[in-house]
Formats: sequence, structure tokens, C-alpha cells
Amino acid sequence: MDQATRLRSIIKQNQVAPANAARVMTVTSGKGGVGKSNVSINLAVQFKKMGQRVIIFDADFGLANIEVMFGTVPKNNLADLIYQGKGIRDVITWGPMDIGFISGGSGIAGLTNLNAEYLNYLVSQLNELDSIADVIIIDTGAGISSAVIEFLVASGEILLVTTPEPTSITDSYSLLKALKHNPRYSGESSKIKVISNKVSDSKEGELLYKKLNAVVQRYLRLDMSYLGSIPEDHELSKAVMQQNPVCLSNMNAKSARAFDDIAKTLMDIPHEKPKGMAGFFASMIRGRG
Repeated sequence: MDQATRLRSIIKQNQVAPANAARVMTVTSGKGGVGKSNVSINLAVQFKKMGQRVIIFDADFGLANIEVMFGTVPKNNLADLIYQGKGIRDVITWGPMDIGFISGGSGIAGLTNLNAEYLNYLVSQLNELDSIADVIIIDTGAGISSAVIEFLVASGEILLVTTPEPTSITDSYSLLKALKHNPRYSGESSKIKVISNKVSDSKEGELLYKKLNAVVQRYLRLDMSYLGSIPEDHELSKAVMQQNPVCLSNMNAKSARAFDDIAKTLMDIPHEKPKGMAGFFASMIRGRG
């Protein structure tokens, strides 16, 4: 029995319940330095203010941006859950406003070689995670590595962060091209929503989206939508230096207001019934089987 078949059997045995599943959003970018982790954290804060239970999954195992920006160091990560017998609650670090985050660490790379016993335990624990959170935000690594693409293929909602820098635009296109050419990607199942970051004003944000969308429509024919823009803001930079989300340190900052608008837009957008974190990882591992 191959890994994909084992996983399907294990998920059935664990009775993954879509009715209780969390909404999973994956935040990504074509290159580093565009503010992807800032977007993840501040959207998490805004969702929390709206009454949602939120957990951030830090899938960038090369850089620990989430823990640095939260000003805390996790005691455990995904590898401890899989190999050390830790429970899902043991690997959640709680940050401001009781927003949880999980460090993927080296556990992400090890998902390809899990045997039935480990898969069974992982899926059961991820089922419990779905009962803890209403929204799970996955903060991927930047770029077009195979690990990033696999996260995007498995995701039902993709939030693509880009900036006006020419390299950011071209790298965003490269990421979308790699996603489009992945044989498991379905544009109908993974909705791409664009956030223009570090713009001078809303007009520049809309123009940035239109430029990217025009090229994507012409050469890739991928459906995208525009979520909104986040302006260049000194208050946001100051909040990063203080290791405190700007949506907490200065709710009246122009960037904080922009995050609030985007979060509300996301909550208002109709979306398919969530498949939860267990279903998300099932999609990832199934594609590797």
C-alpha cells in the first residue's frame, strides 16, 4: 500500500469532520522582503478582533520570522509533534491576544517519509487543531521552491503579497507560473487573492494589481482577485522593530486600517466549506504518494 492510499485510509479512520474544520489561508510571495509575515501576523490580529480563533502555521523553516515578530521563542515545533510524542497543544506557542503559532521546523521536510503509525498520530492531532482554531494562516517560505508550491497546491485560499518593486512583480509571476504548471494545481480549488504591499496610495496598489493581472491573464490564464493594498507606513516599520504587530501598537496607523479592511473583505468573501488542517496536509501528502 503506497503512502497516499495509507493516508486516505487513516483519514477515514479518524473521521475528519468538515463541519468542524478550520478555514485555511496560505500567505505567500515570489521573493523575500515584501512583508509576507507582517501580513500574516496583522491579519491574524484583525481576525482575532472579529471574534475568530486564530493560529499561524510558520511554514518557512529557513527563517523564523513569526516568532521573531511575536518576540517569543517556541519550545517545540512540528517535528516534536511527529517524532517526540508531543500533543498539538504542546507545539502551539501563544502570542499577543492568545493568537497561537506553530513552528514547522524540520518536521515539514520529514512529511514525505512518515509511516502509517506516524501518519495516524499526525492526522488525529491535526483534527484536534481544527477544534482549536476557526482560521489557520499558513506563512510559507518565499520563492518557488517545491515545498512552497506544494503548500499552495494544497491550499484552498492563496494570498499573494507583492510590492511595486520590479523584482517583486517578476518573481510573483514566476511563482504563479510554477503553480500553473504543477499537474495537481486546479484554479477552481485554489483561489488566488492579491495584496499590494508597500505602496504610496490605493491608486498605486490597484495599478500594481492590474499590471500583474494583465500579464497573468495573457500568458497563464489564471483567475485572480484583488484584496486591497497596504501603504508604506513608518508606524508599521516602528512596530516591527518593537516586535509588536502594528494592529496592536497603533490601531489608527494607516497600515493598521488597511489590514482591517482586508480582513473584513476576506470574512465577507463567500468560500467553500473549509477542509481544515488535517485535510490540508492530506492534500499535500496525497500528492507525494
